[in-house]
Amino acid sequence: MNKIVKYIIFIVLVLGAGALFYSKVYIPKHTFEIVHPSKGDLNKEVFGIGEVGAKNIYVITAQTGGKITQIKTDEGKWVKKGDVLVVMDTVDLPKLIDEAKMSVHKAKSELRATQQELDALDAQKVLAKLTYERYAKLKAKAFVSQSEYDKAKSDLDSVNANIKATQARINSSKTEVVRLQKALEALQVKLSRYTIYAPVEGYVISKEAEVAQSVGVTQPILKIVNPKTVWIKAYIDEKISGDIKVGQSAIITLRSQSNKKFNGQVRRIVAQSDAVTQEREVDVSFTHLPIPFYINEQAEVLITTQQLKNVMKIPSHLIVYKNKKAGVWIEKNSHAHFLHVKIIAMGDKESAVADLDEQMKLLVPDTNKKSFGEGMRVYK
Repeated sequence: MNKIVKYIIFIVLVLGAGALFYSKVYIPKHTFEIVHPSKGDLNKEVFGIGEVGAKNIYVITAQTGGKITQIKTDEGKWVKKGDVLVVMDTVDLPKLIDEAKMSVHKAKSELRATQQELDALDAQKVLAKLTYERYAKLKAKAFVSQSEYDKAKSDLDSVNANIKATQARINSSKTEVVRLQKALEALQVKLSRYTIYAPVEGYVISKEAEVAQSVGVTQPILKIVNPKTVWIKAYIDEKISGDIKVGQSAIITLRSQSNKKFNGQVRRIVAQSDAVTQEREVDVSFTHLPIPFYINEQAEVLITTQQLKNVMKIPSHLIVYKNKKAGVWIEKNSHAHFLHVKIIAMGDKESAVADLDEQMKLLVPDTNKKSFGEGMRVYK
């Protein structure tokens, strides 16, 4: 009888040890990190990549063909509006202007001399007219001969004819003075085109010609950007661009200063998307422009499209999809369980969700361990 009891006890112990071994050792178990949802404010954000650009980039060109004699600035330099940027070889233009000035002076002198002649003729006319009128009265009384009367009349007619001729010469001289002045002004305007001035206060981003180089009309020499119009030309997927509005705040990260964050604001949303990449250009300006800046430098923008208050938040990477429904894996009685959740807003780092509370234990996936499965044994 004692032997039977001993055998029974032995069998129970073996079965118990086997069950314990099966549940604690044989069955695969995994230890995962657990996090809890938290309540707080969340910014709904849209991420985009682009490059530094500007609304206004001024291309400084030659207004007339010729050789460059001076370039008074360089890339990376600041210029003020009206500063001399480039001086071209004027060849013999100054000499032509001097000759034109002399021609204008000569024409004006001739005009003054002719005017003086007219003044003298006007004085002669007064005397001739008085003589003619006196002889006309004397002839009527037969006090002077016909020949004396005719001579007085002829002298008056001659003075009148000379006055008309002189007046015509004066009109011609005035026309000549105007013509020569216009020619001089044209030469001066042409000369002004050989000196190129800064159209705005700005930053020189490109130098495309050198001193002693011959350039043609409209050929680029410098490029100047208006710093007030510098922005990031960000390209954002159409799927996530619908909530973006002009005026929304943004964070800008430049590739050359990846450890710094610059505040910005959405200034423009380009009306036409790229048909190939299906991306939309969104232009984001700096609140305070970093100096120096580099056009075409790669940059990232994070645009805040909505601010949610007192919502339940979880790390975005915990959200997975099962049967086309979003959800999270939670720990329940040491087993993994998939729980469907409603996503309110999804960001790169955090997302706002419904159907969760702060007591729930969310399982954090680990790529070095087995993927979650419904009912899978897990350890905290």
